[in-house]
Amino acid sequence: MTNHWIDYQHSDVFMNIGGNTAENHPISMKWIEKARATKGAKLIVVDPRVSRTAAVADLYVPIRPGTNAAYLGGLIQYILANNLWHKEYVENYTNATFLINEGFSFDDATGLFSGVQDDPARNAKKYNTATWQYQRDEEGNIRKDPTMEDPNCVFQIMKRFYAKYSLDNVSRITGAPRNLLEESYKLYASTGQPGKAGNILYAMGITQFTHGAQGVRAIAVPQLLLGNIGIPGGGVNAQRGQSNVQGACDVGMLYHIVTGYMACPQQGAHPTLEAYNAASPGGYWANRPKFMASMLTAWWPGVPLEQAYQYLPKLDGKDHSHMGMYKYMGEGIVKGLIVFADNPAVSGPSASVKRGYQAKLDWLVCVDAFETETAAFWKDPAANPREIKTEVFLLPAAIAYEREGTKTNSGRWIQWQYKAQDPPGQAKSDLWIVDKLFKAVREEYKKGGKFPDPIMKMYWDYGEDPDANLVAMEINGYDATKGRTALLTTFGALKDDGTTACGSWIYAGYYSNPADPACKRRIRETQGIGNHPNWSWAWPINRRIVYNRCSADPAGNPWNPKVPLFWWDGSTWHRNDVPDFNATVPPEVSAKNAFIMTAEGCGRLFTTGLNDAPLPIHYEPAESPVPNLLYPRATYNPVSQRWYKDHTCATGDPKYPYVITTYRISEHYQSGAMTRNMPWLVEAMPELFVELSEELAAELKIKNGEVVTIESYRLPKGIQAKACVTKRLKPLVVDGKTTHIVGMPFHWGYMGMARGAITNDLAPSVGDPNTTIPEYKAFLCNIRKGV
Repeated sequence: MTNHWIDYQHSDVFMNIGGNTAENHPISMKWIEKARATKGAKLIVVDPRVSRTAAVADLYVPIRPGTNAAYLGGLIQYILANNLWHKEYVENYTNATFLINEGFSFDDATGLFSGVQDDPARNAKKYNTATWQYQRDEEGNIRKDPTMEDPNCVFQIMKRFYAKYSLDNVSRITGAPRNLLEESYKLYASTGQPGKAGNILYAMGITQFTHGAQGVRAIAVPQLLLGNIGIPGGGVNAQRGQSNVQGACDVGMLYHIVTGYMACPQQGAHPTLEAYNAASPGGYWANRPKFMASMLTAWWPGVPLEQAYQYLPKLDGKDHSHMGMYKYMGEGIVKGLIVFADNPAVSGPSASVKRGYQAKLDWLVCVDAFETETAAFWKDPAANPREIKTEVFLLPAAIAYEREGTKTNSGRWIQWQYKAQDPPGQAKSDLWIVDKLFKAVREEYKKGGKFPDPIMKMYWDYGEDPDANLVAMEINGYDATKGRTALLTTFGALKDDGTTACGSWIYAGYYSNPADPACKRRIRETQGIGNHPNWSWAWPINRRIVYNRCSADPAGNPWNPKVPLFWWDGSTWHRNDVPDFNATVPPEVSAKNAFIMTAEGCGRLFTTGLNDAPLPIHYEPAESPVPNLLYPRATYNPVSQRWYKDHTCATGDPKYPYVITTYRISEHYQSGAMTRNMPWLVEAMPELFVELSEELAAELKIKNGEVVTIESYRLPKGIQAKACVTKRLKPLVVDGKTTHIVGMPFHWGYMGMARGAITNDLAPSVGDPNTTIPEYKAFLCNIRKGV
């Protein structure tokens, strides 16, 4: 999130797209309701279903699953066509005036940009982005057109590109009525003026697609056009679905990054630390050599940096994502698997196939509070345990309230959570288990091994009963010349020579005073705008709103004087936040680097940073009832890896006529591993169901509560669930034809107190080409009455 929960009180218009904030993010809804009550803020909800959030919205816009980018592309077109963009913000804080290479082009028929190439290894396309780059003069400076009239400037390219995203075309694609599209666009675009703030909040209903990154970019672009980035009440605000998923990402849990969102080194491209450092992006990322050196020093103190870099695993050309890992498991390449607090046998795409792949493992270790379907994959009704040789270890784990440490919320606030009680029986904390596992591995390496140094020389001394405070101090960082207690207060102190250590550079300062760590503080603000700087600690450097130079105009005057974040009095900057810019220079100087993380210092309406498109574009999901109505020869995202042959059905396949989407409900959590073992929640929501509209139920002669079978191309035998006939779903008219949408939660499995079919057995193993997140939110199915 660029902003934070409490800051929502300053929003004038909210757009909740691809999320159900009332049920899944209640703290978010608290502050939305405050803004509505105190300042008359409006809430727009864009969703395939009348969720509990949509039920209380000022304006609800129904859309077909998988068409978010089309809807948002229509918003971009509406803003541009009606001159509703924030002129001074766009001209000064975005790359709208920048000139793009004259060779850049786009094929309206195929939906492909210039530079497209075949990528046989991935059975997909890829791009050479040479023609996507900026034009530069003889001195290497980016060429610009302040008038924004040059046909090669970003602004004109956008106007041409989004001309197709008219109200009529977007209505044909999404199924949203034209009048609701126009009403929602007009209301949201009203925030594109000084003194107003628009807030777009989203969740997995934006990201879980083969074009998920395009959906997020399609949120960022209108926010830049309307001047809603860096201001109180504005922002691109991802609402996290778990209490610490933000923190997990921050410290490098994703396979393609290390800590602090530094790219994971690649074997071929970065054979040495020097080569990795040379590939550092511009902007503030030019400091990446300091961040990497400090991380290596934290892990292998005293080891020369180049040697420590060679200890660090590199990406090897294989895909280490969830889908890649399971594919290699099925091929017998992956021999062992350790699963911490995860249940991919329920939560993964094409889950029934993945459970079969687990039978090819030599060993499996599951760390969880209950025996999950992943741990008990051999109990799958379709499995034959006699044929499975996998050795399974189940380690009982403490739940969240039985251990201590930090959690980082959606707004990047790092808050220490104290242990409420000891875990029962032999259950232990994750930290205790990891500590004992590492020490046991190191004991084995003392006996020899092919490459023992990375294990033997790694720092690992957090106590016999490991202390989370000691881990926090290492993540925070310290002066390596003075010792581990010489803690750092800012990442500005990090160096590239091995004299500083820091586990995650963006966390530098959160635990700099062991006697009073910032992440343990709980001091409410008595005056200010609600940023509460002494309540916990927000990364980076306790900054509550990022890109906050944009909260004031180029002369330093706040766009909204009623909620000033920064203001210039003619000689000095005054502030209600930690500056995201050089606050020692006059405003006209700092305005030139308002987006400190980008090399060009401005927000990117047009980008070369994604694998699949420089501008947000509508692609259909891998399985769709209609072809791409904007680009008639386009496939689903052409850069998305095709993992398996004959894995998805043809567009408009009559055997699978209905669009299905999946989601969560209040009574259960994720794969249900915990909640299906709690009798009161099982009583509240005992069994799996499928929601279908009254119209579809009447057409299929299905009554509420009857058992139905839901089939997909991957699972033609289908799964069974109870029918929930509801007004929450309505058929939509897509390209002139009635299209039915059904919805299912995914919390059930064959373990626990409440058992039911696994919804994700139906889902395809296809994903976004930037993140590889699977496409759970839109695929095709059939429904029939009975078993």
